[in-house]
Amino acid sequence: MNRATVLKLENLVHLHCACRQLHSLPYRKVHRAQWKPLHPSAYPTLSAQLYSQLWQANKFSSVALSQYRLLATDTWEKKQKQKLSSIKPKVKKEVVEIWQNMTVEDLARVMNKDIDHVYETLLNTNVDLDSLTSNSVLEEVWVKEAVKKSGMTYKQRELKKKMRKNKDVVKRPPADPALLTPRPPVVTILGHVDHGKTTLLDNLRKSQVAAMEAGGITQHIGAFLVHLPSGEKITFLDTPGHAAFTAMRARGSRITDIVILVVAADDGVMEQTVESIHHAKNAKVPIILAINKCDKPEADPERVKKELLAYDVVCEDYGGDVQAVNISALKGDNLMALAEATVALAEVLELKADFAGLVKGVVIESRIDKGKGPVTTAVIQGGTLRKGCFLIAGKSWAKVRLMYDENGQTMAVATPGLPVEIMGWKEIPSAGDEILEVESEQIARNVVDWRNYAEQQEKIKQDIEVIEAKRKKHRDEYEKQQEMFDGLSWRMRKRAQYEAGKDVWFLRPKEREESDRNVLPIIVKGDVDGSVETLLNILDGYNAKDECELDILHFGIGDINQNDINLAEPFKGIIYGFCVNADSSTQKLAAKKGIKIKLHNIIYKLIEDLKEELSRRLPLAVHELEIGEASVLAIFYGTVKKNKNVPVAGCRVQEGQLNRKMKFKVIRNGDVIWKGLSTSLKHFKDDVQVVKAGMECGLSLDQYTDIKIGDQIICYEEKEVKESISWDPGF
Repeated sequence: MNRATVLKLENLVHLHCACRQLHSLPYRKVHRAQWKPLHPSAYPTLSAQLYSQLWQANKFSSVALSQYRLLATDTWEKKQKQKLSSIKPKVKKEVVEIWQNMTVEDLARVMNKDIDHVYETLLNTNVDLDSLTSNSVLEEVWVKEAVKKSGMTYKQRELKKKMRKNKDVVKRPPADPALLTPRPPVVTILGHVDHGKTTLLDNLRKSQVAAMEAGGITQHIGAFLVHLPSGEKITFLDTPGHAAFTAMRARGSRITDIVILVVAADDGVMEQTVESIHHAKNAKVPIILAINKCDKPEADPERVKKELLAYDVVCEDYGGDVQAVNISALKGDNLMALAEATVALAEVLELKADFAGLVKGVVIESRIDKGKGPVTTAVIQGGTLRKGCFLIAGKSWAKVRLMYDENGQTMAVATPGLPVEIMGWKEIPSAGDEILEVESEQIARNVVDWRNYAEQQEKIKQDIEVIEAKRKKHRDEYEKQQEMFDGLSWRMRKRAQYEAGKDVWFLRPKEREESDRNVLPIIVKGDVDGSVETLLNILDGYNAKDECELDILHFGIGDINQNDINLAEPFKGIIYGFCVNADSSTQKLAAKKGIKIKLHNIIYKLIEDLKEELSRRLPLAVHELEIGEASVLAIFYGTVKKNKNVPVAGCRVQEGQLNRKMKFKVIRNGDVIWKGLSTSLKHFKDDVQVVKAGMECGLSLDQYTDIKIGDQIICYEEKEVKESISWDPGF
């Protein structure tokens, strides 16, 4: 800064101080300030005035400068205080612990949020929210994104390098053949529905099982011990013959020693007969042919034997090794011959087992009994089962409390080859699970924990594979989308993306899912595990998801209870019960909450009811009902409703009638080229509503002028029709 500029600044300060002095003069007079002005003289000298003014100016300039510095300091301090007050104190963010393979439910729990919050944090990401469930495994990048959007920080859980030890039970090696003892054979009765399987077993047992079956068909697998007059024992498994119970028949053939194939002499080989043959051959089990209903006049046993040749079942009469016995299960004819043939085949097979080792068996059926709790029907294959034994089956364990035979009588021991009902299970094992005995309760618990852990790990592995597949799919879609937006500016690209997804972006995940879904939520309850398994197998074959989705909310064993009602309420679901009941309090609660309960004792009646309910969910279909047909013979031009030069089709009605109130369509060369309404219909010069077959008329169509000679005009009525679901369960 040069000296001239400094002098100018000093002069400005001096001037400012003088102004302040003049401005404060009245104030000083009022408050009697001690201020004495210079005494004027008659002839004042310039130098005196000048030095006096300079002295005053210097004095006030120093004061002004000090006041200016004070003012600047105050202003700076105020600004600093405002700046500090505007800075918010740092809030310590909550830290959540994350790990690999976290599920949606795990993430919501560690963040102390609900699952919907997790869905909201993953909006506008590459995550397919429609496919996410509470048990879905999230990728690590998605977990971190959700935590950041929730205003939290994360820390990685330390990986445990130690692998979990396999604590599953190990199968025992085969026993010494010298220690094996003969056991009763296990015989499964297979065949087509209503061919007399249960009636045959009733006559052997002298019971009336068939009379108690709903609809006259077997719907459960049953295990029974039959004592023959010769003292021999045979364990029979009676399987359902209905088409829906394929899994039960397959399970029966896998755990059996001999298959008795029952074929009606009047019907011959049927669909389930062929299926039963395949089950027996797949299990490599020998077959005995029982040709039933030979007492009927139309019976033809030889025809049955010839038909079976096509399926590689060759009877002894035709040079094969399959024994064939003609019987009448209803009258009891020749049943002893069938039993003797079974015993003879069992002797040839030399069926033996170890009675002294640890127990081994197979679950035939399981159910929940109101007084007994979880109960399983099993066939013992090895060892001797006693009260107090610890058993493992699937992911359940039991300490045997009581054992019953098929008649409900308590048993002290159950040896190999015998059917038994076991009471004492902590959970319900699945039908077909292998039963193994362990030494203690602790071992049983460890085995179940390990199996649950192994199942969870397998599920996580499958979820990761699904995630990888979906990531690849989304990546391909993203790349394809980017190719579509090539050449567009950033703003145009964002606008196009917004327009493409604006209808669903602002919906919650549940609302987005429900906005375009036609779905029927159901709960399935059955009396035994096999029944539920059969129903689920049928529902797995549901193939009409494009018309109406079928959502199984829950399935289980036992009577319908209030928990089922509460579960179905948010989804407005329907509860289907097979061979179960619902008490009065449950029914009242269901009526109060508007939940339907549908109980059935016959499986195909339940499936028919389900099909009707699915059909009710379908939208009404519009069908065109043709009323009349006419051909265009000529084209005229006239005035129609004040519109001039309107083409009018001169027509002759060939079939039915033309009705002005109905809709019309124009067909040319077999193609429909126009649909709509008419503006006028005349017979000669008169406006009419209807023109019948054989009559001529003039027809003008609404906003259609391309009518030509030779066109066909169809008059039709639109009717809304309720359609049925296209699902075919296969029976």
